[in-house]
Amino acid sequence: MKKILVPIDFSETSDNAFVYALEMAKRLKAELVLLHTFELPIVDSQAMPINYATIYNSIELANFEHFKQKMPKLHAIAEARNLNHIPMSHIMMDGDLLLSIKKVIAQENIDMVVMGTNGAEGWWDNVIGTNTGSVIAGVSVPVLSVPAGAQFQKIDTIAFTTRFRKKDIEALIKVLFFAKRFHAKVKCLYVKTPNSDLTEDTIRRWQSHFEDETNLQFFVIPNEDVKETIEDFLVSQEVDILAMLTYKRNFFVELFTTTTTQHLSYHLKTPILAFHE
Repeated sequence: MKKILVPIDFSETSDNAFVYALEMAKRLKAELVLLHTFELPIVDSQAMPINYATIYNSIELANFEHFKQKMPKLHAIAEARNLNHIPMSHIMMDGDLLLSIKKVIAQENIDMVVMGTNGAEGWWDNVIGTNTGSVIAGVSVPVLSVPAGAQFQKIDTIAFTTRFRKKDIEALIKVLFFAKRFHAKVKCLYVKTPNSDLTEDTIRRWQSHFEDETNLQFFVIPNEDVKETIEDFLVSQEVDILAMLTYKRNFFVELFTTTTTQHLSYHLKTPILAFHE
């Protein structure tokens, strides 16, 4: 792990994700790349027959001044957490956020993205149609999505949902990598529905890959409602981060769209670490 990309817009949600990024950088011995994007307007030459360069230059200058004024706030956050030693670089870029993130990932050899998401009524309901949802689906590196209600304390428990497939093994290895840096436990969950054709032998063979991992536990819970079971698991096991492999986009998108009221506040505080096949 070398570089973590943090898209920032200087909102409270963005600042909150920045805190998680700092803590990730500390544990993973990484540097942060802070990205601030803005979009230039489309100018109608007939309605506004003036020099385009003048317009664009003034907008870029205004964004740069805003960026320069806000950066001390982020440095103050880092200093308050005794993390001002974390290396940070800054990039300003005009254009679409997702395209800018993809460009920076390629140019800077980014290993991970950490970004915030809002959610007034159930953050996963809202993230699907937002920038964060687009980034989760559109980039190849892991994405840590930090909800606005999250407060970084300590990462003690990471949950990982699995279907005991071969491709899940590589994702779980990555999760264990993160967990060891935080001295955290990993709780691997499989929800066994009535129509599941997964055998006990398959589960045992799959688990044998990790028989030497002392910080790993496996949970096989029979239930026909996968989403509700995962929700209950997050609460009962006091999960700090939910790690998932985005192998089935529809399920990933719908996971928290029917959140029950009693679990709503918890989901506002649960970051999701998304890996890609």
